[in-house]
Amino acid sequence: MFNIHLIIQSLNSSITIYHYLFIGLILFVIGIIGSMISKNVIKVLIAIEFMLTGININFITFASYCGNDRFDGFTIALFYVGLGAVELAVALYIFYLMFQKKESDNIETYSEL
Repeated sequence: MFNIHLIIQSLNSSITIYHYLFIGLILFVIGIIGSMISKNVIKVLIAIEFMLTGININFITFASYCGNDRFDGFTIALFYVGLGAVELAVALYIFYLMFQKKESDNIETYSEL
C-alpha cells in the first residue's frame, strides 16, 4: 500500500519558489497574448483575468517565501481578487450595453470608443 503522507511530503519538498513564479509568469504571458490576438470581447476579459491570476500567484508566493510578517502580499492579492470581480462585472455590463446597440462581439466594430 502507498502511504499518501509520504508522497505528499516528497512532493512538498521538491517544489520551490521558482515553480510558483514560473506558473505565475506563464499565466501572465497567456493573458498578454490572449488579449492581443483575440477579437472577441469576452475572450479579452478572460485573458485579463488570467493576467490578474498570474500577478496574484506571484504576490502570494513572495509573501509566503519571504517571511512577510505584515501580510502585505496577501492583502494585495485579496485586493486584486476584489478588483478583478468589479472589473469583470463593469466590463460585462458595458459590453452588454454595446452589444444591444451593435449586435456584435467583435472588438473591431467598437472602434469609435
